[in-house]
Amino acid sequence: MLEDIVHNVPRARHAVLLSADGLPRGATEGMDPKDVRTISAAMAGMQSLSRATSHFAGPGEDRQWNQTIIEFSHGWIFLIGAGQGAYLAAAAAPDVDMQQISFRMHRLVARLGNNLTSPPRVNAEDAEGRAGRDRSRQQAAGSTGISIADLDEVVADVHGARHAVLLGGDGLPRGATTGMSQDLADTISAAMTGIHAYSRATSQFAGVAPDAQWRQTVIEFQHGWIFLISAGRGAFLAAAAEHDADIEEFTTRLHEVVPRLSGYLAPRGEASVT
Repeated sequence: MLEDIVHNVPRARHAVLLSADGLPRGATEGMDPKDVRTISAAMAGMQSLSRATSHFAGPGEDRQWNQTIIEFSHGWIFLIGAGQGAYLAAAAAPDVDMQQISFRMHRLVARLGNNLTSPPRVNAEDAEGRAGRDRSRQQAAGSTGISIADLDEVVADVHGARHAVLLGGDGLPRGATTGMSQDLADTISAAMTGIHAYSRATSQFAGVAPDAQWRQTVIEFQHGWIFLISAGRGAFLAAAAEHDADIEEFTTRLHEVVPRLSGYLAPRGEASVT
């Protein structure tokens, strides 16, 4: 059934079905068992951290995670839910028809039903309860202290844009949009550091290329979007927007502003801006 994706979607490369705790349940032909285990573990960590960032995308009654997409210079990786306690990951070349592979993945999930899925081994804490405590802490905390005017301008100009935070190569926040609390910046920075690491670890799943580069990771929820993009010098930029935002304009503006953020990237404790 997994072969349906690679056989019927031009430029699709691989597909893996995995459990929530990172165990492989199946894979397309030709994948090394070690690579299947590696990608399964990485994708399980990716979906867990993706779900944990839902409050960054904004408030909402339905904060369901929809998918995570990783873009490399040499290909794409797509991750969606596949029933209770299971997930489907697929890899494709840069020029794949994204609508077609998404259609095939969701059709496969419908065909799988509950036959190949399994309940999670660990009962996770209620996500809504965590988010409520996060909001309480955010309201009690002060701002990050360093507001980045360039990011404020992007958020102000793009309809539906919410906020953004710049992370240094050490994963610590260097500044954010005005009004973003220190608590939220620290919490999201920790999650985004993990998502960045998992993203880079999946590079070989997308394909083998000597000069492969990670470009961005996009997380879609029912109520919003989160974008994680490279900011140079090992740094990265995390940003959030409402679901009806113009995401093409938002990501374009974020990439345009990245070159102007270098002055904020000195390690903590050192002068970074004047």
